[in-house]
Amino acid sequence: MSKTVQLGKRTVGEGAPCFIIGEIGINHNGDIEIAKKLISVAAHAGADAVKFQKRTPELAVPPDQRDILRETPWGVMTYMDYRYKVEFGEAEYAEIDSYCKQMGIDWFVSPWDEPSVDFIEKFAPVTYKVASASLTDISLLKKINATGRPVILSSGMSTMEQIEEGVKQIDPDKVLLAHSTSSYPCKPAELNLRMIETLKAKYDFPIGYSGHEVGLQTTSAAVLLGASFVERHITLDRAMWGSDQAASVEPPGLIRLVRDIRELEEALGDGVKKVYDSELPGLKKLRRVKN
Repeated sequence: MSKTVQLGKRTVGEGAPCFIIGEIGINHNGDIEIAKKLISVAAHAGADAVKFQKRTPELAVPPDQRDILRETPWGVMTYMDYRYKVEFGEAEYAEIDSYCKQMGIDWFVSPWDEPSVDFIEKFAPVTYKVASASLTDISLLKKINATGRPVILSSGMSTMEQIEEGVKQIDPDKVLLAHSTSSYPCKPAELNLRMIETLKAKYDFPIGYSGHEVGLQTTSAAVLLGASFVERHITLDRAMWGSDQAASVEPPGLIRLVRDIRELEEALGDGVKKVYDSELPGLKKLRRVKN
């Protein structure tokens, strides 16, 4: 198992800066212009990558949910029709790929089914993310692993035994694992951030954090606890329609989060005690006993 994994131009893991992911997911509501605005927000904030979700609705939507009627911004429609409405096709992903290159930011997806892996492969993503809901889909994990790309596993709603089984399906030199609690938004009491330390003690590969809480300080705390990468949902406006919007970070919040993480990394230092040049005037003026 590798303590670091290469994601595009960035090294992720021990000794490297935290890899920061803006999870766009389906917060674009099927609108490519909203998606591009969110990409721009993430790039200007200093995030390293953005992530989308890719589904084949007829495979990803359970049969008993397909005909359930749902109120949407486009009127009342079945859940299946809604899933098609918010799903991007090849033309949109080609535009996303081009725009991300223009903005200098990486992008990737969480594929929810095997055909979606084949679909995204043509864009050569820097990594794949396995959503918490898919962690026990061994066939999907094997499909993603067969691409030879790095794989981020998310561990929400999973037992340690399920996490261990999921990890076994991925090349040990290309696996990354994110601690997560799959509640939207998640209560602070259920974040269980010390799981980051637990997973770091158990595994040698990079451990990160995928958060769904309201607020920023707990995500920064995840970095202090050793998260090598963090992921937060991002949105233009938390009041927008959509199930993930309320647990997302707005543009000013993302700017603050990236800034705070970078300042924390700088402030942590190397753990070696030293006397800094900036302390010398005070030392000369204030220290009464010298040895």
